[in-house]
Amino acid sequence: MAETKQAIKLIALDMDGTLLDNELEVSEPTQAVIAEALANDVHVVLSTGRSLDTCYPYATLLNLTSYLITSNGGEIYTMDKKLLDQHLMETEKIEKMWNLGREVDVQIWMVSTTGVYRDSRPENFYDHDWLKFGCSSLDKSKLDKMVEELSYFEGLELTNSLPTNLEANPAGVSKAAALHFVCKEIGITMDEIMAVGDSLNDIKMIQEAGVGVAMGNAQEAIKNVADYVTDANDNDGVAKAIERFAL
Repeated sequence: MAETKQAIKLIALDMDGTLLDNELEVSEPTQAVIAEALANDVHVVLSTGRSLDTCYPYATLLNLTSYLITSNGGEIYTMDKKLLDQHLMETEKIEKMWNLGREVDVQIWMVSTTGVYRDSRPENFYDHDWLKFGCSSLDKSKLDKMVEELSYFEGLELTNSLPTNLEANPAGVSKAAALHFVCKEIGITMDEIMAVGDSLNDIKMIQEAGVGVAMGNAQEAIKNVADYVTDANDNDGVAKAIERFAL
């Protein structure tokens, strides 16, 4: 368990259930602590399952100047929206997963390089480049069925961002892999990163970071691998973790 401060040069933050409270806002105390970290020349990077369009407004709100890890590591951008890295999913797989999701009767979202489809599909899947597939259901048996069926698909990285959903990226794509890329860009090591998250799509970055922090509201598997468990997302857990380990 990490109990002493070490030289943190980058803070990697998941968004939903972590940086964002239950109203999908960044609290004022959290904004203030992030501003202090930035003033101390610490990189702050959003590392999220969200697409660029749905995370960028938060990055500008926080006056971030570094990198954006989106779609669970499917794309990495600079703050001026320069694409540095991208991992696409085979279109045939996206179409098959869409058909499977309809058959199992789960809610579906699919992220392309140009937008997000929610419970809808394009006229032609092959007119688009695809980054991620996701589905959700309050019926655990339906999610279990999706996991079972998708386990037979080759070349997928399966994870979740909530206990009620399932997400698929190309094999090898993860927030941790993206952070390794960012480390090379900046010239730091993973040991100099503090990573904070709450779900299975955060587990690898939490395990590989110098300081891995689980939110108080995190899934138990995340708490079990983290160096430290902070407060919940609705009680400034991110701010408290940054104060403890990076300021």
